[in-house]
Amino acid sequence: MINCIDWPVGVCTRSLHNNVAEINRIRKKTGLNCLHLGLEPLMKNVDEEYLEMAQSGDWKITAAMVGFPQEDYSTLDSIRKTGGIIPKERWEDNKQRVIKAVELTGKLKVNYLSFHFGFLDFSNRSYMDEFKGKVRMLADKAGECGVTILMETGQETAAELHRFITEMSHKALGVNFDPANMILYGKGNPIDAVDILMPWVRHVHIKDAIGTKIAGQWGKEVAWGQGQVNSNRFLVKLRESGYCGALAIEREAGQNRQDDIESAIEKLEAFSTRFV
Repeated sequence: MINCIDWPVGVCTRSLHNNVAEINRIRKKTGLNCLHLGLEPLMKNVDEEYLEMAQSGDWKITAAMVGFPQEDYSTLDSIRKTGGIIPKERWEDNKQRVIKAVELTGKLKVNYLSFHFGFLDFSNRSYMDEFKGKVRMLADKAGECGVTILMETGQETAAELHRFITEMSHKALGVNFDPANMILYGKGNPIDAVDILMPWVRHVHIKDAIGTKIAGQWGKEVAWGQGQVNSNRFLVKLRESGYCGALAIEREAGQNRQDDIESAIEKLEAFSTRFV
């Protein structure tokens, strides 16, 4: 198992298009054997090879993840309207989708299921009351299955997410910390956010980005170590904060994802040598 200090290092299967051949290629070349497992192939029940990989025991699945068909990431405005469990017209479908994902996660004996829940808006009381009710129902179901659902960072500031999770006070609710998302969405400095959110951080993405200078537009995702996360300082902050979970490399853009993932592994290993 590849480790960065004491953190197991894996890769998000979505970064490799949930393609078993590509995932195995990374493993053969680098020795990587941890996965942040995208559940879509299992939920569609159309990929026997992927199911075999997930159930084989050859991989350590550090968390599962699920998305939603209606999500439109073309602009910040479009994802605000369509993201996560928010759209009322999609709630029944999305509720069943999360419940199915929770049950799959539990059957695989995986502790965590991450997804983008949707934007928080504390200025709208009725909106937040409805949102909290949906999250509580899903967290209750997750708890019954021995699963913790993880809110992915980025769509709100760390202070807003801290407020939400504190108010929810639910044992089956945590955070999947993605430092690049905070930059992509323009929601603050991820290193500062570690201190604010660490009590709930259960899983971490290794992803980097450069912020936009144009209000209302996306930042740009880049390979690990090439953006504004300040990769080594971020890892030092995780260490100082007592984080003891997994690191999952995520690369959602770029033309050479395999190379970028391998480069991230090398950089994480190089970082580890500082503490040997």
